[in-house]
Amino acid sequence: MSAWLFARRNKFQEDYMNKLELQKTANEVRKGIVTAVHSAKAGHPGGSLSAADVFTYLYFEEMNIDPKDPKKADRDRFVLSKGHTAPGLYSTLANRGYFPVEDLKTLRHLGSYLQGHPDMKHIPGVDMSSGSLGQGISAAVGMALSAKLSKEDYRVYTLLGDGEIQEGQVWEASMFAGARKLDNLVVIVDNNGLQIDGNVADVCSPYPIDKKFEAFNFHVINVANGNDFDQLKAAFDEAKTVKGMPTAIVMKTVKGKGVSFMENSVAWHGTAPNDEQYAVAMSDLEKAGEALCQK
Repeated sequence: MSAWLFARRNKFQEDYMNKLELQKTANEVRKGIVTAVHSAKAGHPGGSLSAADVFTYLYFEEMNIDPKDPKKADRDRFVLSKGHTAPGLYSTLANRGYFPVEDLKTLRHLGSYLQGHPDMKHIPGVDMSSGSLGQGISAAVGMALSAKLSKEDYRVYTLLGDGEIQEGQVWEASMFAGARKLDNLVVIVDNNGLQIDGNVADVCSPYPIDKKFEAFNFHVINVANGNDFDQLKAAFDEAKTVKGMPTAIVMKTVKGKGVSFMENSVAWHGTAPNDEQYAVAMSDLEKAGEALCQK
C-alpha cells in the first residue's frame, strides 16, 4: 500500500471515529433533553431535539471553549436566541462538563439554577440570557461588534428558530451585522418547519430564508440535513473561510429528532412526556445508542 493511500485510509478512519463519537454524544444529549423535560413536566423538547446535533458539533468540535474556565477572555461565544430550547443547551453543557448531568433532573424546579430559559448569571457556560425571541441575535451582533472594536479574534455563534425569524428585531440586527461586515458572526437557523401554532409556512412564512439573509449582505450556506455531522462540518468549515461579511447557516432539521413519536409533530413543541411516553422515548434513544456502538 502506498504511503499516500495509507495516510488517506487513516484520515478516513480518524474522521469516521470523530463522527461516530459526535453521534454518540448527540444521542446522550437527547437523553438529557428528554429526562430534563420529563422531570420538569414542562418545557420544549421538539426544538431542543432538532438542534441536538448542532449543539453537539458546536460544543464538542467547533468552538474554542474550556469548561474548566468558562469565562476565559478569548473563548468563542454562543447565544441561544431561541431560548425556549434551553433543555438542549443545558444537556449539551452538562455532557461537556460545565455542570453535573444529574442536575438536568432539576429543570424548572423551585430553587434550581436551571430554569426555563438560559440565565448567564447563574449557569456556567451561558454567555447571554435569552428567551424573548429576536433578542438573542441582537446580543450576538453586539458581541461580534465588540470583538471587532477591541481587536479580539473570538467568534460568535447564535442559534435561531425558523418561527423566531418572524420577529422584526431579527432583521434589524441582521441589517446591522451585514452593514458592519461582521465576519466573526455565524447565525444558525434551525429550519424544522414547525412552531407552536403549526407549520411555519402557514403561520407567517419567512421563506425563502436564504434570500432574506443574502439581502442583508450575509454569506449564506444551506444545509440539506442539519442532523448530519458531515454536512454540519462542511458548513462550519466553509464559514471559517468567509471574509468581510457575516455567515448564515440555514439548516433543515427534523423537529423531535430521535424520538419516534415526537418527530415532525407540532404537538411536541412545548409538551412534556408522561411516564409512559418517557419510557418509549428513552427506549428509542437506548436502541439508537446500541446501534451506534455496533459500528
